[in-house]
Amino acid sequence: MPQFDPSTFSSQIFWLVVTFALLYWVVAKIAVPRIGEVLDQRARVIQEDLDRALALKGETDQAVQAYEKAMAAARDQAGDHMRAVTSEAKATADARTAELSAVVGKQVAEAEARIAKAKEDALASLRGIAADTAKDVVAKLAGLSPSQADLDAAVTAALKETK
Repeated sequence: MPQFDPSTFSSQIFWLVVTFALLYWVVAKIAVPRIGEVLDQRARVIQEDLDRALALKGETDQAVQAYEKAMAAARDQAGDHMRAVTSEAKATADARTAELSAVVGKQVAEAEARIAKAKEDALASLRGIAADTAKDVVAKLAGLSPSQADLDAAVTAALKETK
């Protein structure tokens, strides 16, 4: 094998050094700066993305706070509205209850008046029936014919005793 021949070692070492130096120069002057630029560019992009993410997080936090404030205001407004509607409904119900109480009270008074009138009519009718019955009983039992004034006085006295 010719590469193991000691007479060619010096030329092989020369070309090894030349090739190594050339390769080192290419890597140091061309490849490493380009790789460094790519790494710097990636670092910048990553940092910009992180900065943008932090900015968006800040905006999101502000939006969430604004949303929470709006929801709190909406809840307060809804509570106020519910209280207003409830008080309005209570006032309406109270007014309606008062109206119905007045109507029912009027109807009760009218019914009591009708009952009192019916009672008076019944008592008046009872007096007449009692007077006629008493007249017939006295006529049949005693054979007498009492006057209407005496009969009315007797019936009135008897009704007062039963009360």
